[in-house]
Amino acid sequence: MLEHARDLGVAAGPAREVAEALIAAGLRRSLACPAPATLDRRIASWRAFHRMKNLTSPFESPLIAQARTRARRAAARPRQRKSANPVTREVLEKLLATCDASHRGLRDCALLMLGWASGGRRRSEIVALNRADIDSEDFAETGLLRMRLLHTKTSGPELAPRLPLKGRAARAVMRWIAVARIEDGPLFRPVSQADRVLRRRLSADGLRQVLRHRLQLAGYPTGFASPHGLRAGFLTQAALDHTPLPAAMQLSLHRSVQQAQGYYADVDIAENPATDLLG
Repeated sequence: MLEHARDLGVAAGPAREVAEALIAAGLRRSLACPAPATLDRRIASWRAFHRMKNLTSPFESPLIAQARTRARRAAARPRQRKSANPVTREVLEKLLATCDASHRGLRDCALLMLGWASGGRRRSEIVALNRADIDSEDFAETGLLRMRLLHTKTSGPELAPRLPLKGRAARAVMRWIAVARIEDGPLFRPVSQADRVLRRRLSADGLRQVLRHRLQLAGYPTGFASPHGLRAGFLTQAALDHTPLPAAMQLSLHRSVQQAQGYYADVDIAENPATDLLG
């Protein structure tokens, strides 16, 4: 295991031979040292294999656990951003300003607002939404929508969270539903060149293209932000607005406080209200 937790480009032996075979099979990218998270995923697969075969897993050994800890420390890397920049509220407003009253414009406006205001949703979660997942029963009276997430990274249909969506975001979603006449099926769909709403579901790559197109129209450089920028932007804005971390996590659905805290840590420490405690 330790042999596969280091750079094999300058090494020789059985470990390198195995790595080269994995690369030839398309199961490994290079001989470079894998990230600790990559190694953890591989070990998790082997653990699952042992459970399926009702075998004792060697990875439960204290010595193996200690070796993994040392390997993780040796291969530690700076945290890599999934998006070059967060889509903060300022950036989002500029993107929304490029959306007109066409079907494409209304869809993109609703998609961006929902994805950001509901806690920074992952693109897989956004495109998986159906009309039935949007509860608009109380919208006329309260202006509030309830959004059901059947599939998230941390939960399944049996524990589907229901998140609130209100204000401009809720109105944008209802406007899109009304104009596109969506009664059932996918909530977000492709729009043809003739501005006709199609019946099939918008793909995750389609959402990425939507964001890239709106960033270009707003004058941002290529590669300024990826779809994950909506999630990063929500938490970054929450930090800038001094929103308590637990409140932000209720919407973002982060399980790890440490992971969510990372976005707060990216905000200039001088903006931390704790620096003003003495006045």
